Amino acid sequence: MRFDRTLMTLAAVALAATPGMAPHAQSGNGNMPLDGPAIAGVCMLSREAIFANAKVGLAASARLKQLAQQAQNDIDAERKPVDTDIQAFRTQSASLSADQRQSREQALTQRMQAIQADQALRTRELEATRAKAMQQIAQYAQPVITSTYRGKNCGLLLDRNAVLGGNMSNDITAAVVQGLDAKVTTISFNLETLPASGPQTGTP
Repeated sequence: MRFDRTLMTLAAVALAATPGMAPHAQSGNGNMPLDGPAIAGVCMLSREAIFANAKVGLAASARLKQLAQQAQNDIDAERKPVDTDIQAFRTQSASLSADQRQSREQALTQRMQAIQADQALRTRELEATRAKAMQQIAQYAQPVITSTYRGKNCGLLLDRNAVLGGNMSNDITAAVVQGLDAKVTTISFNLETLPASGPQTGTP
């Protein structure tokens, strides 16, 4: 039986991977970026950068990692005695009768299936918690985006991550992050509770 550390993998992702600078398409020689005049009224924004760089996003990411570590610790503690019993079963199996081996193997399989189901549930709960935190941050961010959009005299707002090149001077992401930081720096939340589903299949 093998367990992937999916809980901590999800925590490592947190709210969003920290994005780099806005992408610029390169010219044929690979040295000069596509540039040009700023287009009046056309602005750009990266929501991912807001989640990754605003203080409230960083705080939420830290909380998600904490919740994921707690969940992983619970799964590890639940799994430890079962791992010990599996090792004992493998050591003793040669001296057991066929019926004894089958009975113990079935019992161990059921215990491992229960742990796998718990791990899957925690993973779903962490993802639900992450989605709810992002939604809460988005609610705080939207009025700031609207205010910044109007303050910059924007007439069209584009996803910065979809822009292949050009003049990026009308990127309002940094201004939104600054405005959001002035409005809120942290949020509080606990792990979402979801109904359990059936156990996973597996063998020891």
